[in-house]
Amino acid sequence: MQSDNPLFADLAKLMNSAAGTMAGMTREAREGARERIKAAMGGVDFVARDEFEAVKALAAKAREEAEALKERVAALEAALKAKKG
Repeated sequence: MQSDNPLFADLAKLMNSAAGTMAGMTREAREGARERIKAAMGGVDFVARDEFEAVKALAAKAREEAEALKERVAALEAALKAKKG
């Protein structure tokens, strides 16, 4: 339903303009806050969860291999000691 009253038409235009302005201000504030957070955390490096899990698995495997090598060296030293003694 449209009105022929120019006052209501102007009021509707004003409200539409205000809504557009508020949406723009909200968008600008959100982007500004995001940029400030990025700047504040600039020195911090983050990794993705899957990358973290991959490195964690590699570290666990390396630890297991180190333990196996430690046992092997101990066995070789014991065999060498037995051979000498």
